[in-house]
Amino acid sequence: MKIFADRGIKLKHTYQLNTGGNTDFLNMLDHSRLGSKRESKTAAVQSVLPQPMPNDDVHIGPSDYVPWQRDNKVVFLRIEGEGFGGVPIELELRMSVQDSPNSGGIVIDVIRCAKLARDRKIGGPLYSIAAYSMKHPPRQLVDDLARDRVEKFISGELER
Repeated sequence: MKIFADRGIKLKHTYQLNTGGNTDFLNMLDHSRLGSKRESKTAAVQSVLPQPMPNDDVHIGPSDYVPWQRDNKVVFLRIEGEGFGGVPIELELRMSVQDSPNSGGIVIDVIRCAKLARDRKIGGPLYSIAAYSMKHPPRQLVDDLARDRVEKFISGELER
């Protein structure tokens, strides 16, 4: 989405549809769980846009349980926009990833930053790593700024 906005392309519509065969996707068959998951994922996407899109134009979330996929999550992403002179532009992407271990590296980074904070006797939320690694951090930042702040936190140039 940022690649569109950075180039002056007006975002019109987007969706992200996820399928998988693990327990998380099985649990999403219970529509009471599906609603909160979809709301959470949509809010995370909306929070990094230059301006939020109308709710009818954005749809993010798990879409179906496919048992034979097992722990493989497949993501279908579509972004539609309008460029210079009203020219339409569309992006479609398909990504496949092993869902459970996918967050392992992120969790390790969060633990390392928490250890640094503890060693430095810093309490409270770690805004930089939270913004870089969490869907709903206390302070939302765009990814490149969040990553820069994490690096500065690690080097000791930034407290949180």
